[in-house]
Amino acid sequence: MADGSRHPDDEHADLVEDSTENFIDESAEDLLADRADDLQFACPNCGANMRWNPDADALHCGYCEHTMAVPRGEGTILERPLSEAGSAARGLGLERRVTHCNTCGADVSMDRGATAATAEVCVYCGSPSVLDQAANRNAIRPESLVPIDVGRADVERAFKKWLRGLWFRPNALKELKKFQAVGVYTPFWTFDCRVFSEWSADAGYYYYVTRSYWTTVNGRRVRRTKRVRKVRWVPKWGDRRDAYDDLLIPASVGKPLDLVQKLGVFDLRALVPYKPEYLAGWRAEEYRIDLEQGWSSGQAAVEAEQRSRCSGDVPGDTQRRLRVKNTISDVHWKHVLLPIWSLQYRFKETTYTVLIHGQTGKVVGEAPWSWVKILLFVLGMLVVGGGVVAIVAASGGMR
Repeated sequence: MADGSRHPDDEHADLVEDSTENFIDESAEDLLADRADDLQFACPNCGANMRWNPDADALHCGYCEHTMAVPRGEGTILERPLSEAGSAARGLGLERRVTHCNTCGADVSMDRGATAATAEVCVYCGSPSVLDQAANRNAIRPESLVPIDVGRADVERAFKKWLRGLWFRPNALKELKKFQAVGVYTPFWTFDCRVFSEWSADAGYYYYVTRSYWTTVNGRRVRRTKRVRKVRWVPKWGDRRDAYDDLLIPASVGKPLDLVQKLGVFDLRALVPYKPEYLAGWRAEEYRIDLEQGWSSGQAAVEAEQRSRCSGDVPGDTQRRLRVKNTISDVHWKHVLLPIWSLQYRFKETTYTVLIHGQTGKVVGEAPWSWVKILLFVLGMLVVGGGVVAIVAASGGMR
């Protein structure tokens, strides 16, 4: 470097002295190709480790501020038949440190140089009960991923705005300043398939009959009539053909599933072929729900949706005894990583989890209730309700 100072990261000082000159003349594409099997992606200017920067949409060097684009247009995103699972590539294509959380069960990989402060706490539940373990080298390699597109500054702003918008929560939450947000690539399976469904059911058609009955009015027995709804049942049957594309099934065990579902959909049109460069400086969870389990959940989701669609095909006003027979074919799958920010904060000795969508910035999470606010609200509603009753009673008494 111009001032002759030694790089602050002693671990990589020799790399800076020995390799910087060799990197300067290489193109970004050649450099990425040469380094694809290594964890670190060295800056061609100074040799420091680069990491993926969602704001710049490129690899970024935090030491000399150099940025380097990752080619996105290359490669093919494959969707494989279930029968070809054995031929899929394995591992992440780089060496990473992996920790296992004994509380929620998540296995999360990270850069080997991750600091103890960030590596020894679970990014999902905040538990300190994490242990290093060997990476699952037999795990199916992601076929594609959606690069993290929401930066840390946007995450912090979105989280603070979310806190300000909470109802019936302690006011002290709005002043919260200490929290830890970590960007994580989260594993999912996607499935495509075709379905032929045959259904049968009793279709019900409403009709009305007039019935007479006796009642007492002012002490006298009188005859009245009323309309009674009846149902005429008619057997019906039919079939339908449907296709499913990119049915998304979570392969994670660490994050609260209800929060993941509340995040909403991901725009899978943004998927790019998997490259290890996107993981530089970021966490990536290893899937714990394997392909077989994932397809079991996917098949159940398809069957439930087909039952709903067949139910909509039954004519009439109501129905009963619906039976659906599904024939599922042409099943294809792929393993993808999708970006989610996981954030924990503590309030009165309790840790709460918040998730932020890595594409849209949507925030969902847990927060403590303020029972004082809830009690005051209930008391206020009782007072208002009592006032309305008093006004109605007074109005009736004035007539």
